[in-house]
Amino acid sequence: MNWTRPQNRTAILAAGSALVVGAITLTALSAQASPMTLGNTGAYTVKTFPAVGKESKPDDITRLGDSIYVTFQNGVGPLGEASGTGTTSSTIQQFGLDGTAGQSWDVVGRVDGLTADPTNSRLLLTANEDGNSSFSTLVPGAATPLTKYTYTGLTHGGGTDAISIDNGVILVSGSNPTVTGKPAVYSVALAGSTAALTPVFTDDAQATAVNGTQAGKSITLALTDPDSNAVVPATSTSFGGDFMLDGQADMQLIFAHNVGTPAQSLSALSIGTPIDDTAFATATNQTLWLTDPSNNSVDLVTGPFASGQAVSALTPDSGANSLATLSLTDGSLSPISELAAIQPKGLLFTAATTPITTPTPTPTPTPTPTPAPTSTGVPAPAVPAATPAKAVTGTASFTG
Repeated sequence: MNWTRPQNRTAILAAGSALVVGAITLTALSAQASPMTLGNTGAYTVKTFPAVGKESKPDDITRLGDSIYVTFQNGVGPLGEASGTGTTSSTIQQFGLDGTAGQSWDVVGRVDGLTADPTNSRLLLTANEDGNSSFSTLVPGAATPLTKYTYTGLTHGGGTDAISIDNGVILVSGSNPTVTGKPAVYSVALAGSTAALTPVFTDDAQATAVNGTQAGKSITLALTDPDSNAVVPATSTSFGGDFMLDGQADMQLIFAHNVGTPAQSLSALSIGTPIDDTAFATATNQTLWLTDPSNNSVDLVTGPFASGQAVSALTPDSGANSLATLSLTDGSLSPISELAAIQPKGLLFTAATTPITTPTPTPTPTPTPTPAPTSTGVPAPAVPAATPAKAVTGTASFTG
């Protein structure tokens, strides 16, 4: 069953106050339109949250604590060029687990990589994936939330894109390479105002083909488009615990076992359609959060996702983006037809969300009757009736 997205999705917002701190603007929002339930799509239910204010083009998505964070690129170019309206900053928007909008931060450049660093209670960001790239950290709630770093050791001629943390090591994709034989993935060490990059593996490294005519044989990679990345959950029956790099235009997924160590080995899985993000369900019936830049929204999908299921955002050369289940065995991509109206970009599986609907209030206990008059003829003090329970409204608490 297909669903039709409502056309009028304007958020009703009460104006908040803005505090400019260096290159970052912190905006507090006091209200947001209610989420729209787009209905049951077969076994799935979809809720959509419109962009807040003038934000546009949502991309990466992550969770830190009890908040979801989304980068809205606002039309800024991949080199940091101003949008058609003159905008030169992206927006990091906070949402509660029920989709309620929280704070937002404007960050100069086109923020393309965004991930959570729970150990340090911060977000990690990369800006400008084609060049003029930089790295930043964002600590929601801090007096000075944003710290910007300058790269050293960036040698592939392009920019940086997606970010993952594997065993405490920060890994970034070396996107838009202009020189061959250079790193497709770097590790990042932050010190002072510097983000020092160290090569992890190059775009022409040796790997073992997983499928295709060269299956089981050693091949030489020829990556031209390192893009999204992720760490495969350790519980996965295929490539569990491996770092995964998406060569988007190359239609290859590169899995690094023991990434960044002397024992590192690479495997290459060929796929038939370019993809962007891939998210892995680690339990049955997890919630899938995603960004939909074509419809300028953040969507929440619940349904029969299986533990271990890998879901990818298909980005075909022609036609709309869509959701598909990825096989880590043979590289096949099976469209999720019930969700065909979604045009996804960033993907995130997470635990069940805070309920949006109001639960049934707890019944009020029956008050104790007032006792009969005493032998003195003076009535005894009445026992007060219990205070009615307040309904829970699903309000989220924010960290910033």
